[in-house]
This record gives sequence, structure tokens and C-alpha cells, in this order.
Amino acid sequence: MMTMTTTVFILPGLFNSGEGHWQTLWENSLPNARRIVQADWNAPDRADWVATLDAAIAASEGPVVLAAHSLGCALTAWWASEPGHAQHALKVRGALLVAPPDVEREDFPAFVTGFSPMPRARLPFPTLVVASSDDPWCALPRARAWADAWDARFHEIGARGHINGDSGLGNWEQGRQWLADMMR
Repeated sequence: MMTMTTTVFILPGLFNSGEGHWQTLWENSLPNARRIVQADWNAPDRADWVATLDAAIAASEGPVVLAAHSLGCALTAWWASEPGHAQHALKVRGALLVAPPDVEREDFPAFVTGFSPMPRARLPFPTLVVASSDDPWCALPRARAWADAWDARFHEIGARGHINGDSGLGNWEQGRQWLADMMR
């Protein structure tokens, strides 16, 4: 019996993920990783981003795990909360949601449209939310509250900023281990 390989969908946030970002390093080192490319990284529109993710999941021939960062976390929550995606959600084995941003903040960029308020519906797949104690885009209690609403496990990794390329994580082995656990 042949088993299907699980594909890792890399879901970057605003402005995409640059060269030193753990998402880019994972994409370049994991043979089963694929970045979901959005049409506009600089002025995200929720409906467009959700449609792009939904098309990618629908076209996937096997199971997927979502590795989301920042606005990619909000994208995941919005995609999962829309009723038309329930059938495709069966393909999602799990989601690693890293550094969800507080899209409800008054100072959140106005050119990011449709992502607020953050959905609070339970996610229909196993989820781990990873947050930093000093993330400039989301206070730790807020990230923990979203994890609770999503029925997700929660892990705080200390003072690592926005858990991006500036956080000094490199290939981020701990994150890769959590990803591997989801793929089992």
C-alpha cells in the first residue's frame, strides 16, 4: 500500500518572508514544502488570500500541514472559519501558527484589509500556536486567548520578538520538531 506524502504549505505574512526567515529556510530544505504565493504581499486582501489558500488545498493530492507566520495565522483562521471550505479542511492534518498578529489593534496597518476581527471559531484540525513574550505585534495574553478560542495547544518561546528573520532562530529546530510531530 502506497502512503501519500504530507505537503507543508508555507504561509508567510505581510511582505512575505525574506532570506533569513525560518519559513524560507524550511522551504529550501524540506523536499515536501511549498510556499503559497499571494498575488499581493504588500496590500493583503483577506478574500484574495483565502481564495488562494483554498485553491491550493483543493488542488493538493494528499494531506497538508500549514506552517503559518504572522498574517498567515490570521489567514488560516479566516480560511477555516468560512463554511465553504469544510470539505477541503479534511486534508489539513494540522497547523503550526507562529506569532499571530493582533489584527484588531488600532495601529494595525490600514492597507491590510478584511482580517479584523480575528476569527475565534474552533479550528477543525490540530493546531499549535507559538508566541513570543515580547512580540511587538501581539501581546502574549492575546495570543494565548486566540489559542484557547481555536482549541489549540499554546507554547511561549520567551523573548524572540516577532519570531521572524530578526529573531535569530535560523532553521529553528524546535519549530521543525513541532512540524514533524504534526506530520505523523
